[in-house]
Amino acid sequence: MKVVILCGGSGTRLWPISRTLFPKQFVKLFDSKSLFQHTLLRNNFKDAEFSIVINQEQYFLGLDQLEELKLKSKSHFILEPIGRNTAPAIAISALESKPDDILLVVPSDHTIANEAAYAEVVKKASELAATDKLVTFGIKPNYPEIGYGYIEASGLDVLSFKEKPDLATAKKYVDAGNYYWNSGMFCFKAKTYLEELKKHSPDIYQACLEAHQNARKDSVLRLNLEEMKAIRSDSIDYAVMEKSKVVQVVPSDIGWSDLGSFDSLYEALPKDENGNTKANSTIHLGSKNNLVISHKRLISTIDVEDLMIVDTQDALVISKKGSTQKVKDLVGEVKKINTEMTNVHLTAHRPWGTYTVLEDNPGYKVKQITVYPGAKLSLQYHHHRSEHWIVVKGIATVTVGEETFDLKTNESTYIPKEAKHRLVNNQKEELVLIEAQVGTYLGEDDIIRLQDDYKRN
Repeated sequence: MKVVILCGGSGTRLWPISRTLFPKQFVKLFDSKSLFQHTLLRNNFKDAEFSIVINQEQYFLGLDQLEELKLKSKSHFILEPIGRNTAPAIAISALESKPDDILLVVPSDHTIANEAAYAEVVKKASELAATDKLVTFGIKPNYPEIGYGYIEASGLDVLSFKEKPDLATAKKYVDAGNYYWNSGMFCFKAKTYLEELKKHSPDIYQACLEAHQNARKDSVLRLNLEEMKAIRSDSIDYAVMEKSKVVQVVPSDIGWSDLGSFDSLYEALPKDENGNTKANSTIHLGSKNNLVISHKRLISTIDVEDLMIVDTQDALVISKKGSTQKVKDLVGEVKKINTEMTNVHLTAHRPWGTYTVLEDNPGYKVKQITVYPGAKLSLQYHHHRSEHWIVVKGIATVTVGEETFDLKTNESTYIPKEAKHRLVNNQKEELVLIEAQVGTYLGEDDIIRLQDDYKRN
């Protein structure tokens, strides 16, 4: 079996812990592991291989978390320069597979509480897929949810797919007993999916075929930006499942959640005897049923109930329970003020290490930069800023212009605007330095790369 893990999506409904360049599937929320890592472990069946479809900007983030689990040897990455929704992502994975390969398609940002039951429904789905069926997993609803689509079924046969309903309609679905939540998980042969895609959405099939044929293939599959733009963006539901006559559903009672809001995250996290989420950095006095997420600051509550408090280094969100679906609207308002705040945390992850913004003011910015052992930044220059580097830990090998030299702890150097430069850590321990930027424009897009080990533009 080949497990296709879809890592698209920006996770805006869990802002500010989820950002465009660090979406919710990579945030370590449960047992010091991310949802992406739990997805890998849950689907690490005997003889399973992983096909991971991921935005190219998040590749090294995903690779780091994969290596933590020691699963790199059985995994293959497909890098998307832009997302085109699930139908094309799955098509590229199918084209990368043998025709009779059974593909188990799963999102990377869901939780499943009952993994034994999950293994059983996967086994059932793979048996149906072997008979040339397109199989979806229908979650048995335990309440009328208006945030999910529904599947109407007669036994294993799918009668129809339903859009997200209003509350009255959702109650009718639950009472009827033959409606399931649409989980977004699927199972089928590679050739069955491609045949049905070609039949019902031939333009997507043809564009994906061309994008796959012209992709750059080395240790990963790198799709071309212009060819990806030519693919019509569409979900597997609209492009294939709602039109196909070979769709079946496996009813699944597996403790599933898509963690689409802080309300659903609250339900999934462990709680104390008063219904408050457990965390070392919180104190509750007379408070009940609160979600509190804080990574550094101590958060204390007194005599409050049913609140969602989410604190990060640069943003704090406080909401009533039941209102957290409005976070997506909040993100739109934040973008009007500061686009970077929705894209990246103050600590940003790069293939060579991390940087943390310590101070950001008009005319200057201060960062702490950490470079992994053996890693190097791109050879680059800037049009609008100069930089000062001060080493606080380790030894930095620095190139400025035509000169290359080492800087030890408490030594510094200056990089003029327009000067080509590079930072390398040739040591066996992390390199940490402070970077002070001075200039008229300090955005991350003022980087002109001349050479890059990570094949970034």
